[in-house]
Amino acid sequence: MNIVLMGPPGAGKGTQAVRIAETYGIPHISTGDIFRAAVKAGTALGAELQRYMSQGQLVPDDITIRIVHERLQQPDCAAGFLLDGFPRTIEQAVALDKTLESNPIDVVLSIEVPDEELIRRLTGRRVCQGCGATYHVDFNPPKTEGICDKCGKELQQRADDTIATVRNRLEVYNRQTEPLISYYREQGKLVSIDGSQAIDKVFQDIACHLEARQ
Repeated sequence: MNIVLMGPPGAGKGTQAVRIAETYGIPHISTGDIFRAAVKAGTALGAELQRYMSQGQLVPDDITIRIVHERLQQPDCAAGFLLDGFPRTIEQAVALDKTLESNPIDVVLSIEVPDEELIRRLTGRRVCQGCGATYHVDFNPPKTEGICDKCGKELQQRADDTIATVRNRLEVYNRQTEPLISYYREQGKLVSIDGSQAIDKVFQDIACHLEARQ
């Protein structure tokens, strides 16, 4: 089954994507992971990606499409895949449909969460500067404020988790990505999921919809 997973920053796409991929035995393809790997590698492409990501902007379509197209040609995608974070624009969706003309997307899962809840989730995230462990001031606080439980290093807020950047990311998402909802609804592929529920309940809803379409 070929699946697209949509949702704004902080909606829990990454968590649900891992569970879907493990349950149904398909590769989880996250553009965010691909982008971060390029940034970490210090390549020219990585430096270009970093400029967009640090400002909460979407990476240009031509770069994203090229990266995703190359990934979908890998052998592990032959029996299905889960796209997380792509497409984000109508242009990307049209390009994806052309790429997958003989093996199209089966279902598009849209995880929906109110903006104010997303802001609370994202601005409360803290990351360890030593081991990379992630915490949240409300949902998963460390035992000692500002200090990692695992290695004792300082916890910091990521540059793209400040209120200003988060609001900008949500505005970008709403402006450029939400038109995809109409695009996929017209194709009869869209399924809306209430992402404000508990993680397990969100997955139960997803699994129910996927099994109904198999």
